[in-house]
Amino acid sequence: MVRLELDQVVMRRMKEDDIEIVKALIKEGCEGTENRLILHILTRPLCLFILAVLSSILRCLVHSFIMALAIPVFLLIIFLKITMPRSTGVLGSRRPYWDYVGSSFRGTQDETLQNPFCRTSGKPPVTKKQRHRIGAKEKDKDTSTEKITPEREGEAGQVWVADCEGDILGCIFRESEQRKGIGRICRLVIGSWYRREGLGRHLVQSLEQRERETGSHRVYAHVPYPSKVGEAFFRKLGYQQLGEGTDEEEDRDRKRETPERGFLGYSLTKVFYKDL
Repeated sequence: MVRLELDQVVMRRMKEDDIEIVKALIKEGCEGTENRLILHILTRPLCLFILAVLSSILRCLVHSFIMALAIPVFLLIIFLKITMPRSTGVLGSRRPYWDYVGSSFRGTQDETLQNPFCRTSGKPPVTKKQRHRIGAKEKDKDTSTEKITPEREGEAGQVWVADCEGDILGCIFRESEQRKGIGRICRLVIGSWYRREGLGRHLVQSLEQRERETGSHRVYAHVPYPSKVGEAFFRKLGYQQLGEGTDEEEDRDRKRETPERGFLGYSLTKVFYKDL
């Protein structure tokens, strides 16, 4: 773990040059999430019952009890490995993939979020040229030739990165606005060396402040179902799980804001919300 000075962190929009680094960061941060989701589905009562029935049928065809037990489980895991990315896409998002190029910022000056730690310390944040990251793919220096229309930018959503002296330490994804006054966080990833330093809380609270300034009154966050750490994190920030309250507005939102579902309709995410 590296000691991090939050007053030196710049929270800015992702650019095209950052895409490969952000993808590598997501791959590192989400490692194991898919396997935990598969284990969550495999241990549901209905799924266990179906596997038991299939094993009983195979027992009549296969002389080995272990093979009859293992084959259905193995085939189901392969099926989930193939279909889960297509059905869930970006967890917490309604789309099967994220448009990184469309969500990249193209302004001449960085669009940034407020950093309250700068006002506390009195030191302005410093942004240096990005360092070379081992393992990240080299990106062509030429600008992407893809046509980016205002409509595509509006639908692509936004990616905000935490930049400290040229290193990207974390990122947070905000989906494009589907309902007026509603914000949606569909992914939050912090590099393994910079966790438990307050950076994740810093990213979420800064994005919340921006949502307030743009007129949003509620923010939703989708957390992978088996993630106890993610659930505790958002609860500490004042979020509550959808369904715990009893107000009429929440009852309406339960029909609009539904968790992502996978095999046999089991929930893959928990929905949390916070009124701004």
